[in-house]
Amino acid sequence: MKKVLTKKQAIITGGNQGLGFQIASYFVQSGADVMICGRNEKLLDEANDKLASLASKDQIVCSTIADVSILDHVKRLISETKTRLGGCQILVNNAGIYGPKGPIESIDWDEWLKTIEININGSVLMCKEIIPHFKAQNYGKIIQLSGGGATNPLPNISAYAVTKSAIVRFAETLAEEVRNYGIDVNSLAPGALNTGMLDEIILAGPEKVGNEYYEKSLKQKETGGAPITKAAELAIFLASSASDGITAKLISALWDNWQSWPEYKELINNSDMYTLRRIIGRDRNFEDGDK
Repeated sequence: MKKVLTKKQAIITGGNQGLGFQIASYFVQSGADVMICGRNEKLLDEANDKLASLASKDQIVCSTIADVSILDHVKRLISETKTRLGGCQILVNNAGIYGPKGPIESIDWDEWLKTIEININGSVLMCKEIIPHFKAQNYGKIIQLSGGGATNPLPNISAYAVTKSAIVRFAETLAEEVRNYGIDVNSLAPGALNTGMLDEIILAGPEKVGNEYYEKSLKQKETGGAPITKAAELAIFLASSASDGITAKLISALWDNWQSWPEYKELINNSDMYTLRRIIGRDRNFEDGDK
């Protein structure tokens, strides 16, 4: 793997398992110093050991327990990262949960709110606390993990869908706030991955998630789903200098030809392509629906 992240330092939230760990392993193999965090100490220690085995003698790999929905945890995480790694140029907001499953009238309200706290507040808090550091160095990369809920309704998984659409719009908004500081903010849609989150959907059963989504999930489990490596490759691109200047976009690891985007940077940045937008009648040749 090319060392395109040499002398870069990165924080990856939820880096102790699933996609977060895959991204962390690719970052290490690309030369980055990495700080991962998670809430499960055992998984975190195991992940740290595996990542350390991939690192060269000059690289730093470390981890710390943190709940990104708690401000004090976030402050400590960022402070430890700057101290132990010597700085930070890259933030990957990967930590997230599905939350409660079932019709809205039947879900546990505290679980619904906890999903908001982790998926939205956690990402916003991480950005809020790291932005001053990025502004001071006039450089930074923020990679926000998105999901199917950002672009499509997900009946019976409402908390997850709401948080994923909200966080993409936050990333677009933040990108405009920091555009003049050399900070790129993008959302990464990884595709339907066969991770522990898929197992969670299957375990919930059709009674909670609906027959259609349950059957779709079973089929995904059987066929293997989207390659997790594709999402990690896109994360490398977004963290590297190759993507400098590309910002405020929602990018699909599977369906977008992002490898060629540096050639069309001006065209892409000066359009609403690869963003969340409302479709109006004339977009679908229904002129009577618009003034």
